[in-house]
Amino acid sequence: MSALRKPFYFSEADYLAFDATTDLKHEYVNGYIHAMAGASERHNRITMNMGFHLRAAARGSHCGVFLSDMKFRAEQGHFYYFPDVMLVYNQDDDDQFYKENPFFIAEVSSVSTKKIDRREKWLTYSKVESLRYYLLADSSKKFVEYYFRDEQNQWQAAILEDGETLEIECENYRAVLDVDSIYEDVAII
Repeated sequence: MSALRKPFYFSEADYLAFDATTDLKHEYVNGYIHAMAGASERHNRITMNMGFHLRAAARGSHCGVFLSDMKFRAEQGHFYYFPDVMLVYNQDDDDQFYKENPFFIAEVSSVSTKKIDRREKWLTYSKVESLRYYLLADSSKKFVEYYFRDEQNQWQAAILEDGETLEIECENYRAVLDVDSIYEDVAII
């Protein structure tokens, strides 16, 4: 019988050094590294659809729209995630390899990521002062839920129904998402 191996703890510096040497993506969660699996065609289409609409609204502004290759750094480097879509409005958030002050984050959830997106990542994301919207799009069916900060800076939850729109606004930035645009050209079984 083989002995169970204890997971290896990495410092933030170790993680960043490791990340710079590999072609694979790994998320960093409080000292532990987790390899990320590839994404399905549906996942990629949903991600691109949201990124397309957010980027179209950002043209000519200093807003940055990033897809799943840009890291998000949280809680002073205790967490690094690769959100599927991230909108950054803060010009001072200018590191070339990660962002810390997103305004909008979206995750495309699958059976294997749904619990992590809804619990672990949400707990981390909800503490980020700059974040105003967190959207979860299901990759197996047309279902979009989102969280937004209200006028009292409290998080509220909602479901984006057919025919409704989610307006993402910040100073001179405004984008609109709806279920049809998120799932455009996506074959849902």
